[in-house]
Amino acid sequence: MLAPWQPLLEWWFGWGVNAQAVADEKSTLWFGKHHDDEARALFGELVEQALEGGLDEWQQSPQGWLGLILLLDQLPRMLYRDTARAFDGDRRAQVVAMQGLQKQLDYQLLPIQRVFVLLVLEHAEVLDWQNLSVERYQALLDEQPESSRRLFEGFLDYAEQHQRIIERFGRFPHRNLLLERPSTDEEMDFLLEPGSRF
Repeated sequence: MLAPWQPLLEWWFGWGVNAQAVADEKSTLWFGKHHDDEARALFGELVEQALEGGLDEWQQSPQGWLGLILLLDQLPRMLYRDTARAFDGDRRAQVVAMQGLQKQLDYQLLPIQRVFVLLVLEHAEVLDWQNLSVERYQALLDEQPESSRRLFEGFLDYAEQHQRIIERFGRFPHRNLLLERPSTDEEMDFLLEPGSRF
């Protein structure tokens, strides 16, 4: 019988034969804005269940754990783009991710899948988790064959950019408007710089 998280993982990762092939096929889904309606239609109900604290049983396998992380961290950013709800799953995603990392569930996933576990830490407004994110992305890069190194160097670079912002501000200034947080003058100046928004 098909595991309940399998359709999500197939949609998210496709069938590429290696990390680069997966990224080539799926990068517009991961980092674009043109699949939000598709995500809502296919997985909107599961996202709501996850945000309400459900689907705990998914954590009993590495693949299910990854699926729950996607429902909490990635898909709300698609379904609720440009609203405060986009971040509603972050706290639970962080707890779920850290629990699985402590059990080393990530080592039972493919490298390209592990990227999306670490993204939870990269999204956190907590410097310790940012530091761990960079450390884990570096370790992940170190494991890759030459053919995949450029791809994983890119993931590490983005993690380092996020880390520097949290180190400087303690939060992501580009979220302030959506979360109704007042911005400091320094944050306002920063938001005028290219590359200040993710």
